[in-house]
Amino acid sequence: MRTWLIPTASFLVLVLGIVVGVGPALAVLCGVALVGGVISAVHHAEVVAHRVGEPYGTIVLAVAVTVIEASLILSLMFAGGEDAAVIPRDTIYAAVMIIFNGVVGLCILVGGLTHHEQTFRVEGSSAGLAALIVMAALSLVLPTFTISTPTGTYNKVQLEFVAVTSAALWATFVFVQTVRHRDYFLPVEDVDNPSAHAGAPSARRAGLSFFLLLVCLVSVVGLAKLLTPTVERLVIKAGAPKAVIGIVIALLVLLPETVAATRAAHANRLQTSMNLAIGSALASIGLTIPVVALAAVIFKLPLHLGLDFKDLVMLAVTLLVSSVTLGSGRTYLMQGAVHLVLFGAFLFLAFVP
Repeated sequence: MRTWLIPTASFLVLVLGIVVGVGPALAVLCGVALVGGVISAVHHAEVVAHRVGEPYGTIVLAVAVTVIEASLILSLMFAGGEDAAVIPRDTIYAAVMIIFNGVVGLCILVGGLTHHEQTFRVEGSSAGLAALIVMAALSLVLPTFTISTPTGTYNKVQLEFVAVTSAALWATFVFVQTVRHRDYFLPVEDVDNPSAHAGAPSARRAGLSFFLLLVCLVSVVGLAKLLTPTVERLVIKAGAPKAVIGIVIALLVLLPETVAATRAAHANRLQTSMNLAIGSALASIGLTIPVVALAAVIFKLPLHLGLDFKDLVMLAVTLLVSSVTLGSGRTYLMQGAVHLVLFGAFLFLAFVP
């Protein structure tokens, strides 16, 4: 009963917030509904993943969250005017840092504490990381150094090029992950038996869970949007930089994937955690940048993508450390601690730039 009760309740709270507005009391209720929606989304994502198997299950959650994340960014861009020009950059950068430092670090630490040492397939993770480095460089780094337009921005042709190449790289990765080299993304013990999942749910149950997963994700992102003005007021009241708003948005949107990845690592399924992390990071750029770029070109919206030098250094260090971690195929808690320290530095420097 609760499998559909919590998604329904979260969605009703979202509708209530849209109709009557978010006051202090309703903000608390929205926060509770948000947490409930996240937990329920993870449950239904795992049901779907159990039915379709790896790596399709992780793709379902990563793509669903990213599509709705892009919708949230667009809504803020349309509503925010000139001040919203940096929201896509801040949110995408925050998503990459959260995934590769926070999520990966937490998964490795939890897995290391529980199972001492875990393994995953290097072939898939290295390909995903290579694609991410190129996407991040084109989307977040080069705009700081191009000279056709003011620092941090692209002209129309450059923006279109980055949008097409990002989408092409993401589509290629998904093709490799699901068709050409699917075995690179399966747990080592399941390569010869991709269907090694006992007691898979029925097609009817999986279909219902997929629908409820979408309801949960819509509710989570909708509630996050409703809570954004409250977050903005708290950020301003605390005297924190506006970039913190992008971090909060990314944290809220990535909650379902974070919980799912951590649970997988605790259950000694680190391959699933890595599939989720890398797939989510790639989708965050490969799907969001084309959508945002298209909207910016068609509706002439201001768009500032280039990172400042502090963030460029943090991104470079993150990708370098991730190359070391993802290039070994084995993890233990020391690697998790390194990523979590980087995540802590990212959060600290966001508040104290």
